[in-house]
Amino acid sequence: MLFNSLSFVVFLTLVLVLYYMKLFNWTNKKRMLLLASYVFYGLWNPPLVVLLWISTVVDWTAGKKLAILEDKRKRKFWLLLSMFVNLGFLAFFKYGDFLLENFTSLMNVIGFDYEARPMDIILPMGISFYTFQTMSYTIDMYYKRIEPARTFLDFALYVTFFPQLVAGPIVRAKELITQFYNEKRATANEFIWGLFLLTIGLFQKVVLADTLLSGRADDVFGSKDILNSLDAWTGTLAFSGQIFFDFAGYSTCAIGIALTLGIRLPDNFHYPYAAIGFSDLWRRWHISLSSWLRDYLYIPLGGNRHGITRMYVALMLTMLLGGLWHGAAWTFVIWGALHGIYLVIERMLRSKIKIRINAWNGIILALLTYTCVNITWVFFRAREFSTAKNMIWSMFFLNEEGEKVLYMFDIVTVLIVITGLFICHWLMRNTSMKEVAQRTNQWVFGVFWAILFFLIVISQGSGEQFIYFQF
Repeated sequence: MLFNSLSFVVFLTLVLVLYYMKLFNWTNKKRMLLLASYVFYGLWNPPLVVLLWISTVVDWTAGKKLAILEDKRKRKFWLLLSMFVNLGFLAFFKYGDFLLENFTSLMNVIGFDYEARPMDIILPMGISFYTFQTMSYTIDMYYKRIEPARTFLDFALYVTFFPQLVAGPIVRAKELITQFYNEKRATANEFIWGLFLLTIGLFQKVVLADTLLSGRADDVFGSKDILNSLDAWTGTLAFSGQIFFDFAGYSTCAIGIALTLGIRLPDNFHYPYAAIGFSDLWRRWHISLSSWLRDYLYIPLGGNRHGITRMYVALMLTMLLGGLWHGAAWTFVIWGALHGIYLVIERMLRSKIKIRINAWNGIILALLTYTCVNITWVFFRAREFSTAKNMIWSMFFLNEEGEKVLYMFDIVTVLIVITGLFICHWLMRNTSMKEVAQRTNQWVFGVFWAILFFLIVISQGSGEQFIYFQF
């Protein structure tokens, strides 16, 4: 079920009515939310709900054992069992065909005439998100960072909570499970703000991502021709805006929906295209994933505690695996590798050059960061290396004059939207939407909200699923 669909409006209305009815106690409301979450997920492919059940039961059992066992070998067994089940599902469903394809290529390279039939595995929606979320629970239990969930119902709802189940934010147990222990009701202000966030998220997705940008990005990256430089840059900029508005739109919707229930989810984006440098970028982009990779991968690999070389290796491995997390293709690995290289170069330069950031050099550095990020988006969006290579060559004027696939109206539209996006991020980088809303006159705020809602209603968006559903 998509947030940007009429069926979801009906679904959410029904959930809110049942949630705020005084006929149910808190336990029954949680059961209703759990059932609603299974319905929300199962409407895509009902049998895949079984994967959620297996992960839930395994990690609940592992958590209970880790809470009482002291023997190190037994504790490690339950941790490894949890990781084996969760990562095993992820490896099979997400990377099965990818691994088979690369094994076949390797066999052919070394001289064996081998051809395997594709397994055509169905990728469960959001498997990367809920796998990382439930794994964090058992890892934290193993290191005794958290207390076990009080009831199976609380834990099951933590794993499957429908607003953020499919595309995050990836929420830690200490941030969400504890909220289920006592009855939650949104205040009037929280409910209104939650609905406003839902509107903002849908505006980002339906109007900006789908209507204004996605078609231009698809035209450029779907072209089989070598493109001219202007079209290559325009298509890349369009995708950079599309993926931000699409993914940040989902996260904003999820946070808003949860808030209408009185439940708080952490922010997942903080104006990332105004980042000054790549460390700053990853503190602002997909915050829940970057913090997960930091805490459960980068730091265990050594982090910055064992010298410069070990730190650089940890950075590169973290970003390579972060790239592979996004998709089963070598283009995603290259995307992760580029971000790893950027981070390594940035740390090298910072150890030698001290720059005092001000408004003038800050915006130049932010533009430089954004330009470098756009180079990485080429590999993220391109389905084949040949497409990525031709795009990069065209962007840096290394191809001969190529074909035009975009009209001038398309180019102007993209440039206006992206310019507005960058300016907005720069102006908002040290504040928040809520702080700005609190300083805004209520009538102005109401008119702005009405305009957003009107644009969503009249938009010609195609009702496409969110990009990160495929991850």
